[in-house]
Amino acid sequence: MSDDELAKDLGLVSAMTIGIGTMIGAGIFVLPGVAARAAGPVVVASFVIGGIIAMVNALSVSELGTAMPKAGGGYYFVNRGLGPLFGSIAGLGDWMGLAFASAFYSIGFGQYLTTLAPMPDVLFLTDIQVGALIAGAVFVAVNYIGAKETGGVQTVIVTILLSILGLFAIQGFLSFDYGVLTGDGGLTPMGYGAILPGTGLVFVSFLGYAKIATVAEELKNPGRNLPRAIIGSVAIVTVLYAILVSIMLGIVPWPELSEDAPLTQATEVAFSGGLATVAVAVVTVGALLATASSANASILASARINFAMGRDKLVSNWLNEIHPQFATPYRSIILTGGMILVFIALLGQDLEILAKAASVLHLVVYALMNAALIVFREADVADYDPDFEVPLYPFTPIAGIVCSLGLLPFIGAQEVALSAVFVVGAVVWYFIYGRRHTPGEGALSRYVRKREGAMPDSVVGAAETVAPNEADSASTGPTVMVALSNPATASPLVTLASAVASAKGGRLLATHIVTVPDQTALSAASEQREETSEDSRRLFDQARTDAEPFEIPVETRTILSHQGVTEVFDAATEHDVDTVVMGYGGTRRLGGRVEGAFEELTDRVPCDVLVLNEHEFDPSSVLVPTAGGYSSDLSAEVALALQDAVGATISVLYVDEDRDAGEAFIADWAAEHGLADVELLVERGDVETAIEAAAADRGLVVIGASEEGLVSRVARGSLALSVLEDLDTSVVLAERPHDRTLRERLFG
Repeated sequence: MSDDELAKDLGLVSAMTIGIGTMIGAGIFVLPGVAARAAGPVVVASFVIGGIIAMVNALSVSELGTAMPKAGGGYYFVNRGLGPLFGSIAGLGDWMGLAFASAFYSIGFGQYLTTLAPMPDVLFLTDIQVGALIAGAVFVAVNYIGAKETGGVQTVIVTILLSILGLFAIQGFLSFDYGVLTGDGGLTPMGYGAILPGTGLVFVSFLGYAKIATVAEELKNPGRNLPRAIIGSVAIVTVLYAILVSIMLGIVPWPELSEDAPLTQATEVAFSGGLATVAVAVVTVGALLATASSANASILASARINFAMGRDKLVSNWLNEIHPQFATPYRSIILTGGMILVFIALLGQDLEILAKAASVLHLVVYALMNAALIVFREADVADYDPDFEVPLYPFTPIAGIVCSLGLLPFIGAQEVALSAVFVVGAVVWYFIYGRRHTPGEGALSRYVRKREGAMPDSVVGAAETVAPNEADSASTGPTVMVALSNPATASPLVTLASAVASAKGGRLLATHIVTVPDQTALSAASEQREETSEDSRRLFDQARTDAEPFEIPVETRTILSHQGVTEVFDAATEHDVDTVVMGYGGTRRLGGRVEGAFEELTDRVPCDVLVLNEHEFDPSSVLVPTAGGYSSDLSAEVALALQDAVGATISVLYVDEDRDAGEAFIADWAAEHGLADVELLVERGDVETAIEAAAADRGLVVIGASEEGLVSRVARGSLALSVLEDLDTSVVLAERPHDRTLRERLFG
């Protein structure tokens, strides 16, 4: 089953607060004391440089997110661009990075919790670790029974946090002392060389912005709001970090700033008397709220990554089994939660290890995302059409790669080695499991394979070495997808699709598109999957029976969608489909994608499309009307496929008042398209009348989508749609995607 389509109910403010809320917890409430001990007052510059690196990456994330507003975030982008090997690295890197980050946030929660409720030491665990373990277990349990994260909740949390921090900033500014900031050693007591190691430590503070891309499907107008939310959240948080950390270090000397609860200590100094007690309590509650929100969000996001990897068969779907009562991926949550608790127990006494390990893994993913963006651009992927494009391409994504990987040496050998273990583990897992199960290649591999002759042998060999086994077997031929919904019309569609797949030496992907009313959540509809699965089973059994004579591989997939036919094209894009075969239910059902009017100005179909309007389907005799248009090439291919597969007789019709010129044209056209042993017809008069007369004693008409422009369609209607709707004979409307200028789109 495809991933659920999520309601677009998040606005710009809600999206921005998701990023701000996830970032602000670590950067202000947890890290300032630890980072100041590592770099001195110049750690403020470390935060700013971290923000600059995050901003460069944020630009790339914004472009990728507007091009592919899908749940899954960095993993989804890398897997589609660089392929499943790098997708495995990105998926496991994101997953483990989130686990380290969740453990880090939980430790932060424990640090502030112990200021309110003292905890005992247990065995080798400190009081902070005990509090963090309790908190981590609660966060995992909340996700297990079904946490729902929404923009509205996050907006409230961020509003509270910003209010608390605003009050601290005002009072802290009044207490600020530049002499305290510089201390005895000035701004750089450890030298300027401490800035980049400090950046490596605090970079975990900027991980939240990429999370906005994971909810891109839920954003209103993602083309505009996604880049604004991502870039805006990074800019706001960077400024906040610079101001607030400077104030903290101007209130408490950097060697004395608490490593456990720095903002609480700074608040005590900034406020005086009884007001200090109230202020400290408010700040502590804010810290608990911020770290809890960040930890919970990270656990929730990890489940989405596991689901996306399971959908692509890079991990077993056993991991994504849905709980029968809570409807959550409980196995994935338990596994992730178990690792978080282990990290807290084994590494929780050194906050730097958790922070740096999370940073390393995410920096690797960011570098891969930038590389994926370059691949999408250079490979000229047809469906890659971002609403936002990074400025100064290709320098911006190259800078993102250089900055992300260039920061790694400054983070620390221990954390890089620890993270490298997970990267190597992801590669090993891919070759042991993922390569044998995942069905798809990335844009990079397809680009190399299509240009074998122009590529060095070493590059082609590397692409073949890492290509999925399923892709190796599928690469012998293209995929033809048939969209099924009604058992009464399934057989003609499968027969047509199977004939085309057989002629191409490809495979058939049978999809059952189940349209869910807008009022019903897809998650609720999926709970009725037993009934849906039974309907799908009957359709797919029939499809396999109908396809059996053609001796082609058959795969099946059930898709729940609010959007109906639109999901067909999304699925075609996701599975790199060569041809889509679908039934005709009127122009409303086509949704403006095939022979649509206004969509024709801005959109195009993602692959070859065949739309069948079936009337007692009989492919034994085929009429191909042609005027030599672009899509008539596809009409000829379909006719040849039916000739080869079912022995169809073919007649080609051309309408021209000059019979001699018409006969010369149609003879040349038939020869160019390999149509031998066919009947050639040249008629005079009205085109529709001629087609209707010629179709009277034939079983199927195959006609190409018109080249008419928008103005012509609005003024006179479309010939192809008229034929599709008015004939009593079964009709196949064939459209092949191609680029046209705006003038051609308007006037033909």
